[in-house]
Amino acid sequence: MAYDEELANRLREVLQNEAGLTEKRMFGGLAFLINGHMAVAASSKSGLLLRIEPAKTESLVSQPHVGPFEMRGREMDGWLRVDAAAVSTVKGLRRWVKRGVSYAGSLPPK
Repeated sequence: MAYDEELANRLREVLQNEAGLTEKRMFGGLAFLINGHMAVAASSKSGLLLRIEPAKTESLVSQPHVGPFEMRGREMDGWLRVDAAAVSTVKGLRRWVKRGVSYAGSLPPK
């Protein structure tokens, strides 16, 4: 399944002024990277794939419409799936994107 083009365009709008921003196809979706680190992606499974501080994974997956990202059946700390329902509003989208950008921006540039 292809990623949601409308969501990708909404992400572009929210991220347009971020320094070091690039786009790259990853995990079947369209990822937005800050200084070479993935911050957020329009997922091929709907909603967002989000990179966060690993220590915050457990507390954030308890929120509505948020779950762990799994790769080959294994949950990955520092990665979340955020359902489309959680980002249906501009406020909701900005809230989650800010988390991903904050973490990616805290990492040394690649």
